[in-house]
Amino acid sequence: MDENTISGKIIGAAIEVHRVLGAGLLESVYQQCLVRELELQGVLVISEVPISADYKGLKFDVVYRTDLLVEGKVVVEMKVVEKMLPVH
Repeated sequence: MDENTISGKIIGAAIEVHRVLGAGLLESVYQQCLVRELELQGVLVISEVPISADYKGLKFDVVYRTDLLVEGKVVVEMKVVEKMLPVH
């Protein structure tokens, strides 16, 4: 599955989750529901994937945890905000 197809499935699943749940819940709830929706569609998704880093030989085991990794190709960072700002 290519990245565009995966992205389309993610967007469709996110719309379905929002349609069913609406606004106002915690990010963790939406994340679990999005994982469930993608799994129901047969899409491989992993939550809280640790990302390591290296700076000039200085190694950091975990510098960040991506919210979702979908089909091993697309990183999803969940945001639950009233309005998207440049910082997001």
